[in-house]
Formats: sequence, C-alpha cells, structure tokens
Amino acid sequence: MQAETAVSPFFADFERLSTDVPSWLDDLRRSAMDRFLDLGFPTSRLEDWKFTNLSPLTRHTFQHAPARVSTDWTQPRIENHLARYADFRNQAFVALNTAFLEGVNLVDVSGSGEVVEIPHHATRGISHPRNLIVVEEGAHASIIETYTGEGLHFTNAVTEIVCGENSIVDHYKLQLDSPLAFHISTIQVQQARNSVFTSRSLAFGAALARTEINAVLETGSECTLNGLYLVDGSRHIDTRTAIDHAKPHANSHELYKGILSGNSSAVFNGKIIVRKDAQKTDAKQTNKNLVLSENATINTKPQLEILADDVRCTHGATVGQLDADSIFYLQSRGIGKADARTMLIEAFAREVIDSIKIDSLRERALKLLKANL
Repeated sequence: MQAETAVSPFFADFERLSTDVPSWLDDLRRSAMDRFLDLGFPTSRLEDWKFTNLSPLTRHTFQHAPARVSTDWTQPRIENHLARYADFRNQAFVALNTAFLEGVNLVDVSGSGEVVEIPHHATRGISHPRNLIVVEEGAHASIIETYTGEGLHFTNAVTEIVCGENSIVDHYKLQLDSPLAFHISTIQVQQARNSVFTSRSLAFGAALARTEINAVLETGSECTLNGLYLVDGSRHIDTRTAIDHAKPHANSHELYKGILSGNSSAVFNGKIIVRKDAQKTDAKQTNKNLVLSENATINTKPQLEILADDVRCTHGATVGQLDADSIFYLQSRGIGKADARTMLIEAFAREVIDSIKIDSLRERALKLLKANL
C-alpha cells in the first residue's frame, strides 16, 4: 500500500502531460510509465539498493516541473537513439524519466574540440532532465553536465552518450544540488570501435544522491571513470558504475575517491564485466575512502565478473583515516593542526581534480573542494 501511494501521484501527473507528440514518443512514454508502475520505487530488499534507503524521498510528494527544453521531435537523430541505451525495463528511475519525456538536450558533435555545457538548475518539484549526446566518427568533444538547485527538490536525470568509431569524448558531471535536495542520475555510454571515453564525476551536494554510470565497450575502445564524492552532516551519496567489456582488446581504468565526515554515509559499487569473447581485456578499478569521523560509514563493493580467460583485471578498495604522523610532521613545520588536516584532505582529492583537462573547470572544482572543507 505504501509503495502504491508513493507512485500514484506520478501517474496522475503523467495523465496531464500533453499528447501533442509523435506516436512513437507517445508509445515510448506510455510503455515507460507502465513499467514504472510495475517496478515501483526500489527498496533495500534489492541487492543494488541494499544500503540506500529511499524512504526520505518517497515520503515527499513533488509537483511535476515541466521541461524547459523545446525539442523538434522530427529530428531523425533523436528517434534513432533516444531510449536505445538507457534501459527502462529494469531501472525504475530511468522508466520514470522516460515516461515524462517532454524535451531532450540533444548534443550532436561532428567536429573536433567542441566544449558543450548542459546546465540544470532546479528550484522546486521534480524535474526529469534528459540528455542525448551523439559524437560522430572521429569527432572530439568535451561535455559538461552541471546540476544545481535551491531548497527541497528532486532531480531525476538520464544521459545517453553515443561514442562513434575513433571518437574522443571527455565527460564531466558536477552534482551541486541543495543540501535539502534529492538527486538520481543515470549515465549510459555506448562505445564504438576504438573510441575513447573519459568521465569525471564530482558529487558535492544533495541530501540523498545516487549516480549510476554504465559503459559498454566495443573492440579496441578505452574507458576511464574517475570520481570524487564529498559528504558531510547526515547526507548520503551512492555511486554505482558498470563497465561492460563486450568485445576484445578494450581497456578500462577507474578511480573513485570519497571523503566522509559527520554522520554521513556513502556507497560505492563498481562492477567490471568481461564477456566470453572479450579476450585481451585490461581493466583496473580502485576505490579509496577517507573517513574523518567515527560516525561516518562507507559501504564499498568492487566486483569482477570474468567470463574470458586471456585478461588482466584488478580491483581494490581502501578505507582509512588521516595519517597522524603526517599531521604531526606538518605541525612540526609550523602549520596549525586544522590547516594540516585541510592540506592532507586536499592532497587526497587532487588526484581526481587534477585529471580535469579544462582549466576553468579544474579551478572551479578546486574552489568547491576548499569551500566544502
């Protein structure tokens, strides 16, 4: 009954959506809503949601915030790619986003060196940003997704990224939502042969946030996923990654770092899948966490699922505190204890921030880190 009560307002809002859309989109939206009603909100009984309790979210009733994007639905690019990669059949929040498709941020890149920013600012209710990024064969692009907001709101975002053959895609996501907000995001990446995709995800906001990044790799492709999450107070951040080596001779590298303080909690689950025919796979995954208080908790679970035999795969996770000897050393050089702690925390985070290639974005990220510390 509680689950039914939680999803019923969404169905009422869905019934009020404009039907002045192409038939293929209307069919897609209705299929997605039916699936969302079947799935309902995930509970901790599901393995993938074991450590993330959604009851703080589901106890609120959010008004639907109409999309601010005006979309020409006659563009073949949208119909050919939209909802082809982010699967709503098994993911409730992707289904919910797809059901409320009113506009799409379409980024179509055919040249080199393009930098495209996709900002989203929420002020109330629930919004469902949808981004479709198509990078053509041999093209090179940098994509920046930024999520900000005020007060209590719920952002449920889905981004689909298509990397053409021999393309290079640098993707950045900054999650800076209000400390009262809820943020759910799914990023689905499809990599063609010899493509290079790099993701850098920074999560500094929201009361409860979850980001899923999934990538499917073709022959000769390369995928790098880097991330930093910083959580304090009683906030909760959940990060999920899945790199699917579908074909041989592909490489993946992953580094996620977390900084926790207060009564906060975080989850990291990283999965590497190597399919039967994906020989010569080279994959490395690392998760490191710095816990600054006794009451903060982290649940980390790196996973390998290997079905091929000629591969090189490693994974590992660490959870630790600031090194007392390092703090003492800095104090012996005339640095105060608080400043010494800040220096060590910043040094821990810099490995991810320094990998940002865009100078202005790297400087912004560093300022945000210092402000949060």
